[in-house]
Amino acid sequence: MNITMVGSGYVGLVSGACFADFGHSVVCVDSNRGRIEALKAGRMPIYEPGLEALVAENVRQDRLSFVTDLDAAVAQADAVFIAVGTPSRRGDGFADLSFVYAAAREIAGALSGFTVVVTKSTVPVGTGDEVERIIREANPTAEFAVVSNPEFLREGAAIADFKRPDRIVVGAEEARAEAVMREVYRPLYLNQAPIMVTSRRTAELTKYAANAFLAAKITFINEIADLCEAVGADVQAVARGIGLDNRIGSKFLHAGPGYGGSCFPKDTLALVKTAQDAGTPLRLVETVVAVNDQRKRAMARKVIKACGGSVRGRTVALLGLTFKPNTDDMRDAPSLAIAAGLQDAGAMVRAYDPEGMEQARPLLPGVAFAEDAYHCAEGADALVLVTEWDAFRALDLARLHAAMQRPVLVDLRNVYRADDVRSHGFAYSSIGRPTGPGEDAETLQAVEDAVAAADP
Repeated sequence: MNITMVGSGYVGLVSGACFADFGHSVVCVDSNRGRIEALKAGRMPIYEPGLEALVAENVRQDRLSFVTDLDAAVAQADAVFIAVGTPSRRGDGFADLSFVYAAAREIAGALSGFTVVVTKSTVPVGTGDEVERIIREANPTAEFAVVSNPEFLREGAAIADFKRPDRIVVGAEEARAEAVMREVYRPLYLNQAPIMVTSRRTAELTKYAANAFLAAKITFINEIADLCEAVGADVQAVARGIGLDNRIGSKFLHAGPGYGGSCFPKDTLALVKTAQDAGTPLRLVETVVAVNDQRKRAMARKVIKACGGSVRGRTVALLGLTFKPNTDDMRDAPSLAIAAGLQDAGAMVRAYDPEGMEQARPLLPGVAFAEDAYHCAEGADALVLVTEWDAFRALDLARLHAAMQRPVLVDLRNVYRADDVRSHGFAYSSIGRPTGPGEDAETLQAVEDAVAAADP
């Protein structure tokens, strides 16, 4: 099959590389000439484990190419995928579909023979209808069908998700389009990936409903974590206890500082706006959005409390900036709100992330950046584990204790065992887990007394 991917960002690049690896001939198109030149030179615009090698191999095999000329790429395609951004629109929070519609207009003028135009971007219900109208209006004689094929990729595990998906959702309104899409995904037949064919509008809504449900699970366990802290229970045990119920499942029940990234924040907000416009408000999802927004800022207050109630004039070190490990994505990352909250309280913030520092620098004014975790902790009054990168899971606690001005560790991902951390002399705070009776307060007071005694 000849496949054209319009948009060479996260979804377009990963999807294009994986389709090429299946044996299809794939052309990735992007209006950003700098991005295309970088891809031709083998430089990836994003960090995704395994992507650079996958792209390089398929370019070498002449199955994957990168161009800025959309017309030629579309003219030869059996299927054209629209994989452009749909960020939240300023002002009302609705999905900004201007890039999708602009791509549809460009595609319309280049169609040759029967072509399936596929919306891979996450779009609100009814977008496919508008894409079809735009193409029909721009090119009344074109032979085409518009299909919805939402992606369900997890950043950090996108290649595995694409090649071994839980399901492939295809929203098609006619048999010819369905046949083309089945041929596109035929290489996954041996993996027994189920293809679910629905109406176009159903497919569009399925993507939003899936993300909203997962966001609700995260928000639910985060609120349970707050209750656990108040009553002396352990949220990790609670999560395991409910997750063993097959009706609930264990995934997305890890308490933390709130969700972020390129999907959940904008997709939940877009779903809320779609439902309001349809006259059927989704109160549960509205609450999920509100609670998650408030939680990120609350994590800064949690750090301040762990430091004895004030961080003014003190240095707080953040480990991990990206919204999750194995990505460089900083979009709506909890670290942004945490850093801002600490700075507003008078703290000096230092940070380190294995992959996200280049993306983080313009988003975190006034934050100093370190070269590694231990340099980040040097002289700090508190160390906050924000993102659970593997590199942070087995830190040398004795070395950290020796490096820090005050040994305060705030673990927002529950990576460490409280007894282990406290045995190294740290005042330790985590999410939704009981603290020892007065242990941390006593440790913190002892540190403060020692620092005061040493201060001339």
